[in-house]
Amino acid sequence: MSQNKFPSLREVHMKKILVTGGLGYIGSHTVVALQEAGYEVFIIDNLSNTSIDVLQGITEITNTPPSFVRLDLRIKSDVEKFFQTHKDIDGIIHFAASKAVGESVENPLLYYENNINSLVYLLQECKAHSISNFIFSSSCTVYGEPDVLPINEEAPIKKAISPYGNTKQISEEIINDVCKVSSLNAIALRYFNPIGAHESALIGELPVGVPQNLVPYITQTAAGVRKELSIFGDDYNTPDGSCIRDYIHVVDLAKAHVKAVERLINAENSAKFKVFNVGTGKGNSVLEVVTAFEEISGKKLNYKIVKRRPGDVVAVFADTKKANDELGWKAVHNLKESLASAWKWEKKVRGI
Repeated sequence: MSQNKFPSLREVHMKKILVTGGLGYIGSHTVVALQEAGYEVFIIDNLSNTSIDVLQGITEITNTPPSFVRLDLRIKSDVEKFFQTHKDIDGIIHFAASKAVGESVENPLLYYENNINSLVYLLQECKAHSISNFIFSSSCTVYGEPDVLPINEEAPIKKAISPYGNTKQISEEIINDVCKVSSLNAIALRYFNPIGAHESALIGELPVGVPQNLVPYITQTAAGVRKELSIFGDDYNTPDGSCIRDYIHVVDLAKAHVKAVERLINAENSAKFKVFNVGTGKGNSVLEVVTAFEEISGKKLNYKIVKRRPGDVVAVFADTKKANDELGWKAVHNLKESLASAWKWEKKVRGI
């Protein structure tokens, strides 16, 4: 062996990362980004809102099949068994959760069981097996209705408007409390509105049943899967009356997770628990998104205005300075690029 043989950066970074919900929409794109960055990835997913076919898409993109086990994190005994046989995990990215605002209003107990219990069981295993790096999939819903836009990480956490938002608030509090009394170091990434798909169109957003998010409903309407798109309210205090959100390309979002993993593994977190907004810093209304999609697709969307949906805030978009400066991350895709990738994915799925 050469006397000057030192491990390369890639060899140093061949760490094993557990990704819960790793076959879901954001999870699958993050698995790709992690593997492309040289990490070994192990996926847990119960396939409640995705398909096992996503595993093949990840493998085709990266030429590396990630390890996978089907597991429901609500079953504590199964979580314990998993960690008893997988003791060499260097970090966890926790995506697995129910995520629809409207559904959470209708079925709050599902959300509290799925989103809170699974987190607690994971953190118990972190303590039991000395896993110290934890990244949490949080949400801008923790801010509620913001007083000032764009919203930064110092904004007050108001009473949640929906049970979904409440589970994210509670989860952040739980993680922060655990960090104070253990070796855990954690980052919560507060997402804004992920859209789009991988440029290969091998993975993308394909919700089970009726889509709960705007863009897949738009693309399914354009593809003829849905008869029409419902826009929830046109009487909000916004320029065109529809709600405003910060729409971020899912690939940009995935890369933020890689930056967060690197920060934790390299012990660069300046506090035991840190939060970062992950968005574009620009707000677009629902009607603006519809118009932009019609322009990139050349299709006229059939939509109607319906009454407001419980739990929706009027407008929210990110101040991303902290993520830009501290994580060294910035979104690079614009709205039309994101929508074009979503439409490319939808056409592939539907054979159009």
